[in-house]
Amino acid sequence: MDAALARDHKPPYYNGAMKYSQQRDFAFLLHDVARLMRTVADQRVRALGMTRAQWSVLSRLDRHQGLKQAELAELLDLAPISLTRLVDRLCRNGLVERRPDPSDRRAKRLFLTPKARPVIERLAQVGERLMGDALQGVDEAAVIASIANLTSMRNNLRKLLPGDVGERSKYDEHADDR
Repeated sequence: MDAALARDHKPPYYNGAMKYSQQRDFAFLLHDVARLMRTVADQRVRALGMTRAQWSVLSRLDRHQGLKQAELAELLDLAPISLTRLVDRLCRNGLVERRPDPSDRRAKRLFLTPKARPVIERLAQVGERLMGDALQGVDEAAVIASIANLTSMRNNLRKLLPGDVGERSKYDEHADDR
């Protein structure tokens, strides 16, 4: 759809009761896609006996071994007590271990165990299938453009947040601001 047509396009559910806003429509659609992705991900990892929250913990630790629990909680936007329960369960299952922090005896650092590797590989396959299903019919150029546009939006929103809340994390997946 070219830019002029997209600008004049009104979705089929638009009934004229409120002034149409393409920006508002985009925001609702973005929220719906994120919600549906979470729902489908929940269903698919449940078949592996896991939760999406556990998947998130394992995935982040796979990328950033040795995080402090507080760093991981911030990265996942979870309350520390909620993360503690998740990590406790993953430790009981032999997938994660807590090790002392050599520079802070009060802190623990989180590491994946060798037993976690096959689980992470299965979760990666689930993620690839999920994204393949979600992106069916979307060409690669559109995906690349979407990544760039969403990265810009994220950066714009961060600038609106106070202090270090808006700072880019050293653990961002797309820290290079494509």
